[in-house]
Amino acid sequence: MSILTLLHVLAGVLLSAAALLVLYRIVRGPTILDRMIASDVMLTTLILVLGTEMALNGHTRTLPVVLVLAGTAVFGSIAVARYVSKHDKAHDQHEVHHGS
Repeated sequence: MSILTLLHVLAGVLLSAAALLVLYRIVRGPTILDRMIASDVMLTTLILVLGTEMALNGHTRTLPVVLVLAGTAVFGSIAVARYVSKHDKAHDQHEVHHGS
């Protein structure tokens, strides 16, 4: 077994383990923020998989896909953060009016 094959296997095992752990967090939550962070980590893991594949095979054909995934992760995080902050402000104002 060559060192390159060993690196392929090691990268595959580590990235697969990361994806499974993140998938567990997406399913279990418990909050929307936990799921959002886990979704970001899943996209990051997918970007790492594509980057690793590009590095090991010596090409850049999937670079546009990586850029689209990175943009999706950024804009998705911003959208959820804005939604959650508005929801928290409304929840805080509701508590002030009802005294709880």
